[in-house]
Amino acid sequence: MFYGYRYLNLHHEEYAYEKTSVALWVPIGALICYSLNVYSGLGSILAAGITGTIASFIPLINKQSSYLKKLPAAIYCGAFVGMSSTEISPSIEFALAAGFITGILYMLSKNLFLGLGGKLGTIAFIGVAVVYLINSFY
Repeated sequence: MFYGYRYLNLHHEEYAYEKTSVALWVPIGALICYSLNVYSGLGSILAAGITGTIASFIPLINKQSSYLKKLPAAIYCGAFVGMSSTEISPSIEFALAAGFITGILYMLSKNLFLGLGGKLGTIAFIGVAVVYLINSFY
């Protein structure tokens, strides 16, 4: 912990946002993973693995594109949303709503938690938890 605080550049002077066009891929990743998880019966781990693996090949379409290089992380963040149990995420609409909330959080957290593991899973957890709480009130 001392090493991380002392030697990693965790303090940023500027605050940057991720582009909306990149953050829109988070709900797409959530829908793909949720569909593989629930409708194909593959299970959450295998569905997220397939989604992440397919997303990792997207930058190969055009190796010079900086936009395509950003998509695998966004899609994989959505895959964490799609991994939710059907007891928590009962429908594809729930997964889509959680994907959009997670996409907003992904967009806002571009410069946060750099160099630390678990950022994408934490963002996905918060997105699913927010939609679950909103859903439980109605």
